[in-house]
Amino acid sequence: MYDLAILWDWIAFAVRWLHVITGIAWIGASFYFIALDLGLRKAPDMPAGAYGEEWEVHGGGFYHTTKYLVAPDRLPEHLTWHKWQAYSTWLSGAALLAIVYWAGAELFLIDPAKADLATWQAIALSAAFIGVGWVGYDALCKSPLKSQPTAVMLVLFAGICLASWALNQVFTGRAALLHLGAMTATIMSANVFFIIMPNQRIVIADLKAGRRPDAKYGQIAKLRSTHNNYLTLPVLFLMLSNHYPLAFGTQYAWIIACLVFLTGVTIRHYFNTLHATGEGPVWTWGATAVLFVLMAWLSTVSSWDGDYDAIEGAALPPAAQRFADADGFDAAADVVLGRCSMCHAREPVWDGMHWAPKGVHLETEGDVALHARQIYLQAGVSHAMPPANITDMTADERALIRDWVRGVGGTSLAALR
Repeated sequence: MYDLAILWDWIAFAVRWLHVITGIAWIGASFYFIALDLGLRKAPDMPAGAYGEEWEVHGGGFYHTTKYLVAPDRLPEHLTWHKWQAYSTWLSGAALLAIVYWAGAELFLIDPAKADLATWQAIALSAAFIGVGWVGYDALCKSPLKSQPTAVMLVLFAGICLASWALNQVFTGRAALLHLGAMTATIMSANVFFIIMPNQRIVIADLKAGRRPDAKYGQIAKLRSTHNNYLTLPVLFLMLSNHYPLAFGTQYAWIIACLVFLTGVTIRHYFNTLHATGEGPVWTWGATAVLFVLMAWLSTVSSWDGDYDAIEGAALPPAAQRFADADGFDAAADVVLGRCSMCHAREPVWDGMHWAPKGVHLETEGDVALHARQIYLQAGVSHAMPPANITDMTADERALIRDWVRGVGGTSLAALR
């Protein structure tokens, strides 16, 4: 029977691949249209109702683009809609969140030291955070502050900081930053689905009916699109952060996340100004560097000072307990502790290493049971770990790991959680 642990990991890989591809398409289109919009120029021979035009060269050809603030007098038969990039990115991201963080809630989502949640409670909170983020943001954009874009951005930033702090009080560090990114990405895609596209449909319906479209619909869509532009870079950082314990593995991770949003503003301000005027403000480079150094410093402020005995004696989640009680666990645990713990420790002893790779700790038997599936895939089925087999894990030792995990029911979906 085909090992479902391997199949499950390939499904996760395929969905992640799709998510990256669609994200590139969405972000690329967003960056292009912002640059195009800011680079528009007036010309004496533009059609009636045109706002500006841009000449571009790419791929051996020349492109002439004209923008209408409201709409042209006549729509062509062929009209390209830019929406599926956003929808596909969000849908694939939601699927990946479910595969990694919901199906693996006991390992990746729940931190009993912060909040001892049942799996269903953690999943419900995960979904609630993402949904509430959009509701609050949309209400802000429709509030009396809507005529003051700077005030909207300041309140939005305060809300993001509050959400970052709250997420870090409930979930694991990597899940907290990932969920902040997912909440922000949901705001961005919901802007497209609930605001930008419906407004464009109203304009098109008016044109087809022979009515003059109201310019306010385009203005509202432009504001939301601008918000998306400034939120893009922080979302990318947060989605990548789960690979870097320095970003999520500190008590100040929530502050690091807040600072990332400020770097998104400084970087995009430089490029937006560059596209509009031909020269970006140099001070943004200095501000970005200072913010990045501050984030790096915050990641090193705290170090492990916990009780190892308390960790070893802590109760394991039911899924992990099955692996701890399985035949072959003692032998497999000896292999992992002997070959992996020098790096995957709360205080690594490998020369030059200060934090466990990806925040995975493998220095107690409880750690080994908790990370059984990862150990099986990384060191049992594949030779990904130890890297370059630097600790000389033997083929027989890898076999011990495979036999241990498969003895629990490595071919059942229940054993994957």
